[in-house]
Amino acid sequence: MNKRSNAAAVISYITWLGFLIAILAGDRTDRFTMHHINQALVLNLAGLLGGLLAVIPVLGWMAAGIISVSVFVLECMGVYRAATWNDEPLPLAGEFHLIG
Repeated sequence: MNKRSNAAAVISYITWLGFLIAILAGDRTDRFTMHHINQALVLNLAGLLGGLLAVIPVLGWMAAGIISVSVFVLECMGVYRAATWNDEPLPLAGEFHLIG
């Protein structure tokens, strides 16, 4: 693990653009980086799902609001854990392995 791995892990949580930068610039063989990139992908997909639910009146709006707040909190936790070299899985998002 090096500083570049840490930077890629932190950047991966910052929107889809940060995720793409982390995928392109990060070390794909580094377990730490890929762990955080995977969690960032799960959170980005959850945020996308929340955005899609927002088109449904009332219940969709409430669900979208809950998902948006949850994703924001989990992204903040992910950035903190990546910055402090912690590879403990995030609640909910850490259970899914979409990459690697």
